[in-house]
Amino acid sequence: MAIPDQRSEAVRAHLRRSTEIVERVASDTGFIAATVAIAERIAQSLKNGGKILLAGNGGSASDAQHIAAEFVGRFVNDRAPLAAIALTTDTSALTAIGNDYGFDRVFERQLRALGKKGDVFLAISTSGRSPNIVAALKASRELGLTNVGFTRHAETPMHALCDLVLAVPSDETALIQQIHITAAHAICHLVERELFGATQRS
Repeated sequence: MAIPDQRSEAVRAHLRRSTEIVERVASDTGFIAATVAIAERIAQSLKNGGKILLAGNGGSASDAQHIAAEFVGRFVNDRAPLAAIALTTDTSALTAIGNDYGFDRVFERQLRALGKKGDVFLAISTSGRSPNIVAALKASRELGLTNVGFTRHAETPMHALCDLVLAVPSDETALIQQIHITAAHAICHLVERELFGATQRS
């Protein structure tokens, strides 16, 4: 009898967990409603001349940049670019602010410089406790932006600071990140359809 390859089994186990979390959120009416509501709020901001500001740390920083690129470039259809800025990309600003004010303020300072009432701030944190994200959400609220949080399901400091929350029912960081970007793609699709009409995937 063949002995299962432990590496193959590890891959299968991860893919099973991945499939399970996708199926779980796909059948969660609250999660779907939150995704739709976030897309509607972003579309309304863009229609009114606003922009999307995004931030996160580590893998969530990559997600912030990925989502911004989908808006500025395109998701499905060839269409006009949409205003989105990831606050994770300017190394001079990040290092200057971090050096002069501390890492906890790297996003907050940029928000105060770039954000205005009517914009949307999309904050991404799998823990929901990242100090620089929490500081940025507080500043964003002061400025009158709409706060959208991508985080985990358990109650976190982010929840109280966000107008809309996309909360993933998992404690596994990799799976939370997977659902964040998958839901973000659905949001991009809805926004593109709302602003430019039916897409190739309507």
